[in-house]
Amino acid sequence: MHAQNQNLLQALNDCIAACEHCATACLQEQDVKMMARCISLDRDCADICALTARFVARGSEHAEHLLRECAEICRACAAECMRHQHMEHCRQCAEACRRCEEACMAGVAA
Repeated sequence: MHAQNQNLLQALNDCIAACEHCATACLQEQDVKMMARCISLDRDCADICALTARFVARGSEHAEHLLRECAEICRACAAECMRHQHMEHCRQCAEACRRCEEACMAGVAA
């Protein structure tokens, strides 16, 4: 597998793990209702990253479409998590989402 794809797949998988962890941690927060948008975006982001990783891994001709969508959702998730950056899980998730967004856009440009 091409090194760029390996880096992209790593970023996607890191983002999945960070988003899943963040969503679970957000559910443990005292004011869960305040975290609703964060949890929702975490779940959307983890799901699109997982689907995108599968398309990239198999070299699908449709991977580029998903990479663009994935980058958009990662950007939205990072922005929401930054609103709660005082929580370590949100800060880490925002960082993973930003790295994934950059990797997705690099994948589109390749």
